[in-house]
Amino acid sequence: MVTKDEMMKIAILSKLFVAEEDMDKLTKDMSEIISFADTINNASDEGTDFDNINNLSNVLREDCVVPSLDREQILANAKDSDDGCFLVKNIMK
Repeated sequence: MVTKDEMMKIAILSKLFVAEEDMDKLTKDMSEIISFADTINNASDEGTDFDNINNLSNVLREDCVVPSLDREQILANAKDSDDGCFLVKNIMK
C-alpha cells in the first residue's frame, strides 16, 4: 500500500506539482498499479513454453544472390567520388 507521504516524495523527486485534492486518487491509483505488477510478478510460468507460441519454424525469406548495379553507374550521379566510393563533406569542423 502506498501512502500519501510516499506519493508526495515521488512527486517532489519527479518535480511534479500534485494538488492536495488529487492526492487521494493518485495514491489509490498508484497502489492499484503496484498491486497489479505484484500479481504479474507472482504468476507461475512453470510448464509454459514461450519460445515459439505461434509454432513458426522459419519465417525468413530465402537468401538469394541477385545481380547488382554497376559501380560506375551508381557513382555517375555522385557529386564527389574517389576510388569507387562516395566522398562526403566533413561538416563537424
